[in-house]
Amino acid sequence: MSPLVLSVLLALVSAVAYAAAAIVQERVAASTTGPRYAPLRSPAWWGSVLLNGLGATLHVAALAYGPLSLVQPLGALTIVFALPMAALFVGRRAGRTAWRGAVMATVGLAGLLSLTGGTGAQALADGERHLLAAATFGAVAGLFVVAHVVGRSVLRSVILAAAAGVSFGIASVFTKSVAEEWTASAPLAEWTSLLILSALAVTGLLLSQASYRGAGLAAPLATVTVVNPVIAAAVGLTLFGESFRYGAAGTVAALICGAVAAGGLVQLTMDRLARPEDSLSVSDPAPDRAPDRDRESPDRDRESRDRESPDRASDRDAPGAEVGEGVDVGAVPGTRAHLEVQVRSRTVAGRS
Repeated sequence: MSPLVLSVLLALVSAVAYAAAAIVQERVAASTTGPRYAPLRSPAWWGSVLLNGLGATLHVAALAYGPLSLVQPLGALTIVFALPMAALFVGRRAGRTAWRGAVMATVGLAGLLSLTGGTGAQALADGERHLLAAATFGAVAGLFVVAHVVGRSVLRSVILAAAAGVSFGIASVFTKSVAEEWTASAPLAEWTSLLILSALAVTGLLLSQASYRGAGLAAPLATVTVVNPVIAAAVGLTLFGESFRYGAAGTVAALICGAVAAGGLVQLTMDRLARPEDSLSVSDPAPDRAPDRDRESPDRDRESRDRESPDRASDRDAPGAEVGEGVDVGAVPGTRAHLEVQVRSRTVAGRS
């Protein structure tokens, strides 16, 4: 097997692992009422953490055997893999709008990443790393605040997913810097960058878990998948001196691909906002309570009204219309001179 084919296979399996992790995270968010960000007591959530770790490991291995211009676009297939996997394993089928948005986001992202070129091994200086870390945590904190101000749960989830994508994207930048400067003779020389890298990775994981609460699978996953490499590519263009391929034409094509990916995210968000279940309120009454009241027996209604108003009960018991001729009420035993027999009309009609 050639290194290029092995790289493609590893990248595809990595995308499947990421998709499976997203499905598990969404199921945990939908089925548990515990913490939104860190459901530590859920074994399924820890399984999603392992799947994310497996996906990251396979992605790094794919980069070791193949070029970045091939591996990175294949990672965008996570969105496309997640939708049929969710339909197959958890019965969550996506509509046409969701599929259209997923395909647009994947194609746009793959095109954008394929147009991004590198300029060789470079690393950030210590001052640049600290400034980048401070700006990243500030941006993530701002998105976090905005997410909790927004009223709609779907929009809140998309904003949290964007914050997770920013964290993961900058974590990728720090991973590149650490990998370029790490040496076996001084394994802890980059301990500050490793600490920042760990904090960014954990932050991204917790925010991505929270983004699946109330927004389904497709919209948060697509947002994380698109924002992550876009942020990393933006930092590469500005700090590492990278550029788009094919000069000005490549730049225009990259802008078009970015617009297509953004349009796909909008499609996915609007599809989720248009779901009828999103407009239901938890305070709405249960739909089956009114029919239960309608099925109550007339005798219970009559008895309750008799207890509430004795006067009204005596009015209803007053003599009503006389029974028509030809109705035999049967013999009356005994010798009671003043015995009165009253037959109510509804009794004669068979309504007891």
